[in-house]
Amino acid sequence: MLICEVFLSRPCITKSGKEEDLERANVIKEEINEQDTRFLAVYVEAKNSIMIMLSEKEDKLGTLAIAVPKPRDLLGQVSSSVLMGDKNVITSRMFAEYVAAKKGKIAMVSVYLERVGEMQAQAFFMHLIDKLIKGGSQKEPATV
Repeated sequence: MLICEVFLSRPCITKSGKEEDLERANVIKEEINEQDTRFLAVYVEAKNSIMIMLSEKEDKLGTLAIAVPKPRDLLGQVSSSVLMGDKNVITSRMFAEYVAAKKGKIAMVSVYLERVGEMQAQAFFMHLIDKLIKGGSQKEPATV
């Protein structure tokens, strides 16, 4: 059992009374400008999962898909499903499966587009995802 001081400090006190630092999620923001449009990505990586929000113009939640990788000892494809939304379903599932397969973690990917077509945006989003998976640039400190 862990008791954490959520707002005051990073260390947590375990049941035995020892202080421990818990590993926090890694947050990265990326963007590219293509065809006079900003394409944005917010990447949150935790120990067992990854959440990526892909959007046009500003950070917004869009169609959300989840993908779960197969255990390493089993052969087969990543399984995925759309959790919410009905636009950009193909892109959100495709990227969720891609990230889950690459990282071996549960992946949730949200895609929000206003005026750019889904097929057109896929190349820009793929560039952002590859950049994020390789480390990204604008890491944000995780605050408690």
